Amino acid sequence: MTADVSDEGTVRVDTWIWSVRLTKTRSQAASACRAGHVRVNGDRVKPAHAVRSGDEVRVFHAGRERVVVVSKTVRKRVGPPVAVQCYVDNSPPPPPREFVAPVAIRDRGAGRPTKRDRREMERLQGGGGGAGR
Repeated sequence: MTADVSDEGTVRVDTWIWSVRLTKTRSQAASACRAGHVRVNGDRVKPAHAVRSGDEVRVFHAGRERVVVVSKTVRKRVGPPVAVQCYVDNSPPPPPREFVAPVAIRDRGAGRPTKRDRREMERLQGGGGGAGR
């Protein structure tokens, strides 16, 4: 393998998180550590904490918790195929995306909607105005 990938030794946790592409930038990784969003073997850690093979790293980033076990230490950022080989992902599946109702689109210059058009738009948006009067 390339890019200083090894099974032994230690590397800073912020550098490792960035190197295996769990965050986009190293500063984001360091900020997550300082904010307490990174745990190594259950303990909150500072950015300079050393990780080694076998450590469990939990990262809460972008609204999702990632649980990974370090299999190889990396000092430089690597490509996605190599990054996936550097950890075992034990993360829970991401939550399903919420369904967004389609928004009624009217042609520009079509004028004010009729009562029928307005009721149809309300029905589509789920804001049905009630059961009549």
